Amino acid sequence: MQTVAWMTLVLAALIIAAAALGLVRVILHLVAISKTLAQVFGGVEVIAAKTSSVPAVLSSVNESLRPVREFCDTV
Repeated sequence: MQTVAWMTLVLAALIIAAAALGLVRVILHLVAISKTLAQVFGGVEVIAAKTSSVPAVLSSVNESLRPVREFCDTV
């Protein structure tokens, strides 16, 4: 009976080790995905900054071009 108990413990240890190895691999994959998502998020922030709305300077540019627009309206 003692042999059966030892075999059970060995098989249980092997099953637990296999499950632990699988969980470690999942953790490593999630870490890699997290790093990739951080890079993607950084890229999205750069794109958002470059494509943000036109700054307030546009109103002064439009005001400077008012004579040109008025001249074009008369033509």
